[in-house]
Amino acid sequence: MDKKQRDLITALLKSEVLPATGCTEPAAVALCVAKTCETLGAEPQKISLRLSKNVYKNAMGVGIPGSGMIGLPIAVAMAATHGRSERGLEVLTLEPNEIADARRWLQVNERNINISALDTADKLYVECTCTGTDGEAVCVIAHSHTHFTFISHNGKVLLDEPQTPFQPDEDDECPESGLHADELTADMVYEYATSAPIDELAFMRPAVAYNDAASEEGLTGRGLHTGQMLMKRSGGDAVCTVIARTVAASDARMDGCTKPVYSNSGSGNQGILCSLPPYYYGKMKGVDDDTVLRAVTMSNLMSIYIKRGIGRLSAMCGMVNAAMGVAAAVVYLDGGNPKQSSDAMKNMINTVTGMLCDGAKPSCALKMSVTLYAAFLCSQLALENHVVEITDGLSDKDIDLSIHNLGRIGKDGMLQTDDMILDIMTHKHNY
Repeated sequence: MDKKQRDLITALLKSEVLPATGCTEPAAVALCVAKTCETLGAEPQKISLRLSKNVYKNAMGVGIPGSGMIGLPIAVAMAATHGRSERGLEVLTLEPNEIADARRWLQVNERNINISALDTADKLYVECTCTGTDGEAVCVIAHSHTHFTFISHNGKVLLDEPQTPFQPDEDDECPESGLHADELTADMVYEYATSAPIDELAFMRPAVAYNDAASEEGLTGRGLHTGQMLMKRSGGDAVCTVIARTVAASDARMDGCTKPVYSNSGSGNQGILCSLPPYYYGKMKGVDDDTVLRAVTMSNLMSIYIKRGIGRLSAMCGMVNAAMGVAAAVVYLDGGNPKQSSDAMKNMINTVTGMLCDGAKPSCALKMSVTLYAAFLCSQLALENHVVEITDGLSDKDIDLSIHNLGRIGKDGMLQTDDMILDIMTHKHNY
């Protein structure tokens, strides 16, 4: 692999592995609100939000950092009072006194916040309109969590990104890196992670440090307490300890922990899952730091590659693609070869495909634990050269075709499922 190709992949990683405070869907909404308020130039009297169904779903039941509250209204209030758009997905990192201001503001202004789901082909879409005494501002984020496509102030258009009719593969693009999903293969991911000069991968180290800090917070007892409970019962077992420490970070994050984590493909939980298991497992096995860093890079990049086929937001849980990356990395850490890493992922496709995303909430830690157990099982099978046959379900003759089949299920096969999940979530009795 030449340096030009490595540079493109590095740019892809840097554009998809980013720090974020709290769940990335509320963060994206808050980012859009903050930018719209800045454009308006005054405190808004009314805030209207139109969100794609997937954004709406993922923001309903998750804790908002530092607030002790769940859902979008408090995130909107935090953005309207103290949000700064230059902070990107860390827009919800506020001081306690600022959060107190936001809570007071919300008590007075909640009736002036209107939030609705929009039937749009773009699964990641946030449109904010802020109205004040001196006019109106509108901002739109689309395709990725920080990508503004439209900004206007009092009818004057300040940004209007040319939009072509939405295509099914549109969110497979990564304009920041210049690299298209079709240009990647599983073999390329493996080669990059295992052969790139180690200094070119150093930018991945903070992902581990940030996510490990969230794990420590989760082990104190946050969210559903999944990680804390598993740690009590681990008995020193390496796999159980790795899973406990990893899901503890999700416990903390879904509970509104103020510590930022490094996200992957716009998801903090995917970033946690891609980064922590290779790190913890490698350290427990006594693997050297450089090899552990390569495994963390492999897991993250493999997940990005798989996720491109599924789509940015889907009715398929993002733990599926993230845990597949972990399975490949675990094989590598255990001394396996590239084929065995691919076989581990083929085993995973025939294990966890179909896990549904029913929004971001504390029980995401449970899903993370299930996919991690599967990742370790599938990797151990692959290390002993046991792999699902081509006649098994979604399995195909090679790993890239198998990943393509997974993507078809996640992107196209689950469209009606996505609508039904949102309908159930928004029509619960006594909710």
